[in-house]
Amino acid sequence: MSARKPDAVSLRDDGCMDAQLDHHDNQQSEQEREQERIARVYRGWHGGAALARYAWHRPDIVLQHAMRARVLSRMLSTTVGTDLANVQAVDVGCGTGGFLRQLIDWGATPANLVGTELQQDRLDLAAPRTANGVRWHCGSLSALSAGSADLIAANTVFSSILDQEVRQQLAADMWRVLRPGGWSLVFDFRYNNPKNPHVRRVTRSELDSFWPGERQQYRTLLLAPPISRALAGLPALVTETLATVAPPLRSHFIYMVQKKA
Repeated sequence: MSARKPDAVSLRDDGCMDAQLDHHDNQQSEQEREQERIARVYRGWHGGAALARYAWHRPDIVLQHAMRARVLSRMLSTTVGTDLANVQAVDVGCGTGGFLRQLIDWGATPANLVGTELQQDRLDLAAPRTANGVRWHCGSLSALSAGSADLIAANTVFSSILDQEVRQQLAADMWRVLRPGGWSLVFDFRYNNPKNPHVRRVTRSELDSFWPGERQQYRTLLLAPPISRALAGLPALVTETLATVAPPLRSHFIYMVQKKA
């Protein structure tokens, strides 16, 4: 895939969160209601005490990032390829840009990357932290041209969407943007969180129903956060060993599916 130099992902300026959606009025209303609900949740969460549990310097968070990078690098190298320089990639719900910065660290060209968000304040944080050239869009995927991306990713996005029809529409929009032969990537939760009613797990069967892909890969990873926090004071080998020998304790997954060429 990286041997050719593809056209850049085309991005129109459609404005921000409540910009035009290309669906009929009822579907538009459902999507807008779900987007507004998600926005309220994130506004209430940002800056709260819960953020301290995810501080970058915490030993359990450092280990989680390392585990995730290890699995992600292995999956990307065997799907998209080892040379990311010419890969056109889109990160849906990019947050503050961490996934895109990881791709850049691994050789992706910033001008080939697009980050989309529904929250402008997230993009305001992402842009100055990320290499120049990355394009940012606040709004829906309707702004992206069909068949323009080699890789389209959604990291803990689907679990934030409770409405099943909106999930399905997002999956369809991602598939539309993807080139034939390209890969869709999802990183998300395997289990529901009884303490967080604002998220819902994403199942393997649900993912398979979204995309009629030619090839799939599915890997579980990361100890459930309560367990990893409890083990944070122990050597990292303890956490890694437990994650290896007890797959049911892994709380997340990475799923990749290839669109038929």
